Amino acid sequence: MAGVTDLPFRQLCLRYGAGLATTEMLTSDTSLWHSRKSTSRLRIDTNKSVPVSMQIAGSEPELLAAAAKQCVELGAQIVDINMGCPAKKVCKKLAGSALLRDEDLVAEILQKTVAAVDVPVTLKTRTGWDTQNKNAVRIARMAEDCGIAALTLHGRTRACRFNGDAEYETIADVVNAVSIPVIANGDITNSEKAKKVLQQTGAQAVMVGRAALGQPWLFRSLNQELAEHFDSANHRKASEQKSPDTHPNSEDIKSVMIEHVQHLHQFYGTHQGVRIARKHVGWYCEHIAEGQTLRTRFNTLEGCDEQIQAIVKHFETIKPYEEEAA
Repeated sequence: MAGVTDLPFRQLCLRYGAGLATTEMLTSDTSLWHSRKSTSRLRIDTNKSVPVSMQIAGSEPELLAAAAKQCVELGAQIVDINMGCPAKKVCKKLAGSALLRDEDLVAEILQKTVAAVDVPVTLKTRTGWDTQNKNAVRIARMAEDCGIAALTLHGRTRACRFNGDAEYETIADVVNAVSIPVIANGDITNSEKAKKVLQQTGAQAVMVGRAALGQPWLFRSLNQELAEHFDSANHRKASEQKSPDTHPNSEDIKSVMIEHVQHLHQFYGTHQGVRIARKHVGWYCEHIAEGQTLRTRFNTLEGCDEQIQAIVKHFETIKPYEEEAA
């Protein structure tokens, strides 16, 4: 989710009920943290009621340990190690899911990173390098032995990338193999799917990634439905506070889009803000009436005010259409 889960988007997701939001993936080479891209990824909000989780990636144990220390100094309350990214540019550096081919190196990374900090260290990984080399259970047991506090498992191999269906049976095998919390990830697009995945795998939680793009309110419906699955006072309390109708109406969506665009411009500045707003609004357009029309128009605009006015006018146009359809 690098390039997506920046601070403005994380804040929206948390507001709509996400239990944890992890920063974009940071390189473990802290000498590169002064670049414009890394500087924006380092920005966190420590004034939230949920822990601040920062994610690092790399292949050199000493660098990962040092980066973990730096994250804690910056305010991280959880350090997450990425061994799940399937991107070629990451795997070429033997980072991300490429590490799954070298279990000895994985063990050294986990041991040194856990020893370097006093906060929980978590791990995000996949089921293996390819379908012929699935080692998720061994990696999970290794992680537990090394002191990893929780494990997030995407139900695909690196070779699968995001193709095909997620293999929840492997997640279930991992849940049965370790005593640390396991978080299921992959193809969780709605509350019904989330409940089925939890029931099928026995995982303690679910992680949502791509499904939240353009609909950060998804976490609100997930919370309400999953409150029935988890018998906990916290979830019951959250459920009682939410409206029975968890899907926002057009006015709500318009307000969220405008707020998001404004925050992106404040966060990145006008030049970057324009481009990044186009990306996020494109995802919102997949969930609104006549979205492609707005997307085409929006991608020609060069300023914050123009972008916001385009959103306002679009919803004025589709409102009569929606009322007639209703």
